[in-house]
Amino acid sequence: MPETLSHASSTSTPRTGTPEPGTTDPTGACSGVGDTPGTQSSPAESADAGAPARCASSFRAAAPLDALPRPRGAGSAGAQQHVHNRIGVGLAGGFYPAPHRYQLYLSPDCPRSLRVAVTVDLLGLGDFVATLPAGPVAPGGPDCSASLRRAYEATWHHYDGPLAVPALCDRWTGRVVSNHTPDILRDLAGLADRTGAQVPALRPPAHAADIDALRELLDTEVTPDARPGRRSAALDRLNGQLASSPYVLGHEMSAADVDLWAALVHLDAPGALAPYEHLRGYVRRLGAHPAFRGKTSRSEGAGVAPLRRR
Repeated sequence: MPETLSHASSTSTPRTGTPEPGTTDPTGACSGVGDTPGTQSSPAESADAGAPARCASSFRAAAPLDALPRPRGAGSAGAQQHVHNRIGVGLAGGFYPAPHRYQLYLSPDCPRSLRVAVTVDLLGLGDFVATLPAGPVAPGGPDCSASLRRAYEATWHHYDGPLAVPALCDRWTGRVVSNHTPDILRDLAGLADRTGAQVPALRPPAHAADIDALRELLDTEVTPDARPGRRSAALDRLNGQLASSPYVLGHEMSAADVDLWAALVHLDAPGALAPYEHLRGYVRRLGAHPAFRGKTSRSEGAGVAPLRRR
């Protein structure tokens, strides 16, 4: 649910808002995941906040704990807080990009979490950044919402708002680094650059404006809650785009394909893609790719399992 475009490791004043639980807000995160606003951890849990989590084309040098930036203006009780810190080293200090320092809390019911989960695998970061489920992914399965609650409480004193995801958290300090999806995706790309591995350029400069424009279209027009007429018009346009190329922006996979696939598999209406031959084939084809496979049970015809803990 949170969203902005900044580079560097400085922090901005968090914006507050109170979206309904389980919805997405305009800034790039999903709220109300795996916890109820107002729930507080015990003093013993709060004291453990710093420890690592332990839980069952046509589209337009690490800073000490007390030196790290803290969000300002906690806002009203129960309000969702938006965290805009960045991984990187700059004049303002920040979160150093060390291996195994960070972990991501994701929800299987959040399309933004799905974008992040796929991106982690496309960039080969599975052994570099841990991913944890915020909320149970199956009856009796692991649920790390208690440790995510502690991370929010370490970021804001007495935090009692919803647990927004995706959430990138720092294991060294026990704090939330960011719950702003575009910043998280950019930071993952930066971490991938540091591994030295050959990874795809998911956001090539020539397509950056198109990727952002498509993401805005998907977040407003290609959702279960969008007006049917506007959603149909957007799907018609996308279906036509895929009639002439294997990927939405041409012949190479990009972040736009991650965004589009996540949006399409979260269209809950039965037969939502029935009239769109190219979109149906696209969803099945990407769903068979190793980075996409197994991330959701919603992929049409794929018969795959939900997001799992890694």
